Amino acid sequence: MKQVKKVVLAYSGGLDTSAIIPWLKETYKGCEVIAFCADVGQGSQELLGLEEKALASGASECHIVDLKDEFVADYIYPSIATNAIYEGAYLLGTAMARPIIAKAQVELALQVGADALCHGCTGKGNDQIRFESCFAALAPQLRVIAPWREWDLVSREDLLKYLSDRNITSSASSAKIYSRDANAWHISHEGGELENPNNAPDKDVWTLTVDPLDAPDKEEYIQVHIEHSRVTAIDGVALSPYNALMLLNKKAAKHGVGRIDIVENRTIGMKSRGCYETPGGTVMVAALRAIDELVHDKLSRRWRDSLGQEFAHLIYDGRWFTPLCRSLLAASESLASQVEGDVLIRLYKGQAVAIKKSSPNSLYSEAFATFGDDDVYDQSHAEGFIRLYSLSSRIRTLNKIRT
Repeated sequence: MKQVKKVVLAYSGGLDTSAIIPWLKETYKGCEVIAFCADVGQGSQELLGLEEKALASGASECHIVDLKDEFVADYIYPSIATNAIYEGAYLLGTAMARPIIAKAQVELALQVGADALCHGCTGKGNDQIRFESCFAALAPQLRVIAPWREWDLVSREDLLKYLSDRNITSSASSAKIYSRDANAWHISHEGGELENPNNAPDKDVWTLTVDPLDAPDKEEYIQVHIEHSRVTAIDGVALSPYNALMLLNKKAAKHGVGRIDIVENRTIGMKSRGCYETPGGTVMVAALRAIDELVHDKLSRRWRDSLGQEFAHLIYDGRWFTPLCRSLLAASESLASQVEGDVLIRLYKGQAVAIKKSSPNSLYSEAFATFGDDDVYDQSHAEGFIRLYSLSSRIRTLNKIRT
């Protein structure tokens, strides 16, 4: 086994990564382990006491890097501008966070002179692909260590015993039910009764949003201002991308907005069931779509839908740092130049609905669309258009008649 002198571990403070620190030091004799945690808006509770935990587990250092603003501005906003929605429902909260986390981890590794990177992803999931694809694109010279593909620990009980045998304290217990991942955009829930798609999620699955059945009986309205496919103001107040998202999360969550329960196709080939809560993101996507309807002609919207599908798979499969990603983002930016306007969103019982929309670049013309009298459209012109539009069908059938 090739010697590893210094490794940077993507550290969460959970049971898995707490056990990984001593395992690395034992498996790679004399190895120095540096813990790295990316603050992507998972909340202060997730970060509380993290450095102390890492050092107590055997790490020589723990770096907590604040990436919240960059995450929303440079990863979330460009992604939703493409209309990226995976398999018709998933707003890609976990997948969008992985590139920025991997990039910051690589940057720290290069800064401290590490010769290896380590993550705690299992061999069944998408995240191992996402992290390692980013590592390969950014620092292929660094070795990648994936303990779940190497060690003989197979359960939470094994991990707890491993830590106990080494007198390393852990707040984890064998009673954990759900696997969760949180950031500024969303929180995901997997495991427990969710592993059977025929089971409805228990009430305690959801942690961010109010049950729509228990949401207020009175609707709430939010005015969203959009410039260049970016939300720039809420209710007339200019806000940074991160602060706009935080405000929308708070407002939408109390109305039960943003819950989905889906069975998705993982990149690795298996299906998995996940429950996701994306309250503010659901509002943003609804507002962007409302302006898209006004400003994009039919062919542009069809291209944007196609682009969004392609980009959703690109993010989900961990291909952010690729030429294809740059190309798709450039195409999206071209379309985004017209996406400007104001949208009034109604929040009520789990729904975020655009009920008013306007844009200075709107292609909607009441003068042309009216069912009433108008002086701009000659209806007789439609006959010639239809004859040419259906010409190939006409010729095909005439050929059959002649034969």
